[in-house]
Amino acid sequence: MPRLFTIGYEKLLPPELVAELQHARVERLIDVRFRAQSRRPGMSKTRLGELLGDHGIAYEHRRALGTPPDIRWFFRNGREAEGREAFREHVEFSAAEHLDALAAELDRGPATVLMCLEADPAGCHRGVLAEQLRTRTPDLEVVDL
Repeated sequence: MPRLFTIGYEKLLPPELVAELQHARVERLIDVRFRAQSRRPGMSKTRLGELLGDHGIAYEHRRALGTPPDIRWFFRNGREAEGREAFREHVEFSAAEHLDALAAELDRGPATVLMCLEADPAGCHRGVLAEQLRTRTPDLEVVDL
């Protein structure tokens, strides 16, 4: 059965993130932030990719699966239900082929985690991504770390 992990680094320092990923035996992290930048040291694209690589975890940034600023506004302003629906429509319209490709990879690819900022997947777009991937792969197991 294919499995997908998700994680938010909001409450984690870089070494804690690595420890969580190693504990789950993750082999690839897909960064689903629209902009792979962070004010938190070590969590921006280049530094994070280097850190993960040092621990044998591949890093990929997939901007197409990120939340554009106009939709991110809903999540930041306590309107998660509207944000989730707006993002679902957005990702299916503008990135369906990216979802299709990722769904195909999960069946035969490395143990994969989707990562963004928010600790709670219910208040985040990565939960929507997992739902949309599950429509493509009904037996997909989603594990929130």
